[in-house]
Amino acid sequence: MSSFFITSQFSSWILAIRPRTLSLSVVPVVVGSSIAWSECSKIDCFALPLILIAAISIQICSNLYNDAIDYECGCDGSDRIGPLRVTATGLLSSSQVKHGAFFCMIIAMLSGTSLVWIGGWPILLLGLISLFATLFYTSGPLPISYTPFGEVCALIFFGICAVAGTVWLHIGYLTNVSVLSGIAVGCFSSAVLLVNNYRDVASDIRVGRHTLSIIIGSRASCWIYCALMTIPFILLPLLNNLLQNKHVLIVFLCAPFSLLMIRKFFHENVGPIFNKILSQTAQIQLIYGILLCFGLLL
Repeated sequence: MSSFFITSQFSSWILAIRPRTLSLSVVPVVVGSSIAWSECSKIDCFALPLILIAAISIQICSNLYNDAIDYECGCDGSDRIGPLRVTATGLLSSSQVKHGAFFCMIIAMLSGTSLVWIGGWPILLLGLISLFATLFYTSGPLPISYTPFGEVCALIFFGICAVAGTVWLHIGYLTNVSVLSGIAVGCFSSAVLLVNNYRDVASDIRVGRHTLSIIIGSRASCWIYCALMTIPFILLPLLNNLLQNKHVLIVFLCAPFSLLMIRKFFHENVGPIFNKILSQTAQIQLIYGILLCFGLLL
């Protein structure tokens, strides 16, 4: 009985951290590290694991806190289409999930403290802003998740800041390649959140949210998703020109998968299928990131 309880609790926590999307925090770090090595043949082996721990911890903290707060605000009702949420289904209590989020925040802060020692005040500022954004995404007087700016925040924090911040920690300065790569990677993260918000329009309207998909409507949401899934490939020739003797155009190999997702987004009716579209969008970012790293290091 005790063994079953432990297994059940473990499975619930795995479900709560949403492992299928954790690559969104890993890919920018790996891409940024590849850029640093490609441009300067330099990697800070002490900083790299700390960056990964901090990035993953912040994302898990955000996922857990979102799970608990959405339940308390009545967002995860019977009309929810998305995957099961552990608080709403009673697998874990709101208090447990919040404590888990707090634990992840402490880990992120401890990792970040060492990174501040390496990268100085810019990393301190970036870390503080990231933590505040995590906390106020679903709470505070005007949660970001209740506004049309969630996708922009995803692009900034899971793209530009993550890639450029990683490069800064390795080599001590920013490059044009790091910013452009951050935009490319961040577009996919933004697309993942757009899928989430597009799928949840009905339940979000019920609780008074004004997400981008609610504000601009379904047709415009389709075109925004199309843009977010296309821009990373439009940026490749520019990156190729900036990076001499590299092979980043190899990333075009995953363009057909992106086009397939765009087609699905346009033609599928809102429903459980969008759970699969969400996870596949994250997978395309992962493939894009792997190919980009391969092209940078080849």
